[in-house]
Amino acid sequence: MLATAALTAAPAQAATAPTIVAKGGYVMNNANGKSLYTKAADTKRSTGSTTKIMTAKVVLAQSNLNLDKKVTIQKAYSDYVVANNASQAHLIVGDKVTVRQLLYGLMLPSGCDAAYALADTYGSGTTRDARVKSFIGKMNTAAKSLGLTNTHFDSFDGIGNGNNYSTPRDLTKIASSAMKNSTFRTVVKTKSYTAKTITKTGSTRTMNPWTNTNGLLSSYSGTIGVKTGSGPEAGYCLVFAATRNGKTVIGTVLSSTSIPQRESDAKKLMTYGFSKI
Repeated sequence: MLATAALTAAPAQAATAPTIVAKGGYVMNNANGKSLYTKAADTKRSTGSTTKIMTAKVVLAQSNLNLDKKVTIQKAYSDYVVANNASQAHLIVGDKVTVRQLLYGLMLPSGCDAAYALADTYGSGTTRDARVKSFIGKMNTAAKSLGLTNTHFDSFDGIGNGNNYSTPRDLTKIASSAMKNSTFRTVVKTKSYTAKTITKTGSTRTMNPWTNTNGLLSSYSGTIGVKTGSGPEAGYCLVFAATRNGKTVIGTVLSSTSIPQRESDAKKLMTYGFSKI
């Protein structure tokens, strides 16, 4: 009887590695960093807005960070998203928005205006360009400190200038590191968030709700994050994480073909990952 039970249990351990459409994929056990699936996991690719995981990580790593600090929205942030036809949180010029709210605006609707505001606030320098350059430098320093050799940032939001890239393995490691921060974890698992900002005249503005672009939060049981990305060069990207039965898998798909496809790819990889741990 015991032998029979052992034989019937064996096939569950031998799940076949899934086929995904995305050009790159990676999944690891978040507890120990063990690789569970790889597909071109170390091939450098454009990352789109999954770049914003590092943007948030750098902000949250600031010493003496005050999440309730108010940042005044500048016209430059609004002009930037319009000029680039970029995803935005629809921040209003002149409004005072807290850093916490900016993090939600960054990670849920993937606001490039929120990303610009954070880079301008937490970079060093006497001009906006200098501060942005300084902030991107902090992003690259953080990547190096994680031992990542296949990652480079030249933007604060993924709208790169030809030199913004990472790999499925590296992005997963960035996300795993970011997920150690409780504020980051709270933000990326939130489906919808409504910010109340302070207007130029001192009144309160209730923003339209920001909806998380990560559809896995509603469609895959146990999902706890993390961030979508897309673009002409990047294709459709998704960094994902889920916890089931006390075990967490975390991973990345890069250069999938559509929003539904990247989610399908991610679900396959998470389900496979859970079968391996």
